[in-house]
Amino acid sequence: MEKTDIQENNLLQIEDLHIHYMSEGREIHAVNGVTLHVNEGETIGLVGETGAGKTTLALSIMKLIQKPAGRYAGGRILFGGEDLLSASENRMHHIRGNQIAMIFQDPMTSLNPVYTVGDQIAEVIALHGHMHAKQALERAGDTLEMVGIPRERANEYPHQFSGGMKQRVCIAMALAANPQLIIADEPTTALDVTIQAQVLDLMGKLKRELNTAMILITHDLGIVSEVCDKVAIMYAGRILEFGTLEDIYLHPTHPYTLGLFNSIPKLDQKISRLTPIKGLMPDPANLPEGCAFAPRCDYACPACTKTCPPGEAISPTHTVACLRHRELASEAGRN
Repeated sequence: MEKTDIQENNLLQIEDLHIHYMSEGREIHAVNGVTLHVNEGETIGLVGETGAGKTTLALSIMKLIQKPAGRYAGGRILFGGEDLLSASENRMHHIRGNQIAMIFQDPMTSLNPVYTVGDQIAEVIALHGHMHAKQALERAGDTLEMVGIPRERANEYPHQFSGGMKQRVCIAMALAANPQLIIADEPTTALDVTIQAQVLDLMGKLKRELNTAMILITHDLGIVSEVCDKVAIMYAGRILEFGTLEDIYLHPTHPYTLGLFNSIPKLDQKISRLTPIKGLMPDPANLPEGCAFAPRCDYACPACTKTCPPGEAISPTHTVACLRHRELASEAGRN
């Protein structure tokens, strides 16, 4: 169990991470140099279109990239100072669910239909809490009540719960061992808006009470504004912009971030059509030279097609990876 220097309050440090897959003889570059830090008790929203690499990044933290098709091609992941990429499978078995837990997008496929929800939560507790079965079932009932489900329903099966209640069970399972970090992979996508609001309120309440750090993966900027402290905008396996909620929502700088906001209806404006981002996400097996967003960017210059811009700090809390961000900021100031 190797320990490495870690900055104070940093729970998770991802440094220049690269993840590649092989598929039908092609090498797919799913994650391309991601650097991301998560502090204790902090919630970071990971935002981007489908295919941006968000879920691959989440699975990499859990060390669930499947070999031999997938491989870590570079970088490191430190959790509490421990290098997860050097950790043995036995060590990761202890970390998963115990110190790092994951809430998956579809509760229908996350729960086993032939076991009661209480048994499934108790299994996590017994495995990581070293409890007897009776104690684990009692604790499972406590955990269900924490997410607003009466403990009497612990003896019911997943098909007896609504979609929103199933997601509450998944949240309870993730919280069962009191992890330090929860990765929530689009946890409200399969729910209607009313249930979404209830689940988000619940997640925010539990985060405050338990001081659990969270990475929330979503494509919904509205959800991020309700839950997160910081935001990372991801595209083609890279973080294009990162900052506090105020940085990203009040001072969006990267053309891709601006495009995402322009695609959202505004309550204070009457418009007949939204302004979507033109084009499609690039093929990760054939990424363009230079900035991957350049073929879709209205502000791209010849240099953008040749140079891949590094992340540059434009304030102590705000970084952006764009060659033209200073010019764009000047134009915005004049307007």
